Amino acid sequence: MNHDIPSLTQSLRDFAQARDWAQFHSPKNLASALSVEAAELLEHFQWLTEEQSRTLAAPKKAEVAAEAADVLLYLLQLCDKLQIDLLEAARLKLAVNAEKYPVDRARGSSQKYTDLTDPKQGG
Repeated sequence: MNHDIPSLTQSLRDFAQARDWAQFHSPKNLASALSVEAAELLEHFQWLTEEQSRTLAAPKKAEVAAEAADVLLYLLQLCDKLQIDLLEAARLKLAVNAEKYPVDRARGSSQKYTDLTDPKQGG
């Protein structure tokens, strides 16, 4: 199997078509499913310490990988339905974030961009 996004998206289309599931794959339903899968991913980290979340045992890591895959697959299907180029959208978002979080103001800080102080203004 080819490992690029277009071929994975086509595989998802083929999978849904073979099962006559495209009828259920509205953007609303896909966004809902994506949210559910993201919550299932998060559930694996509930109550873990920061350190525990970084050192998952192999079986737990495999479960997390399966949930992460579900998130990716629903996101790809949603973008496919809405004709969004996910890689281009991600590149644009990264550029926007680079402007919002310039290195000299954001380095080492977890503050939202609206709360970062400008070193030029002495804040």
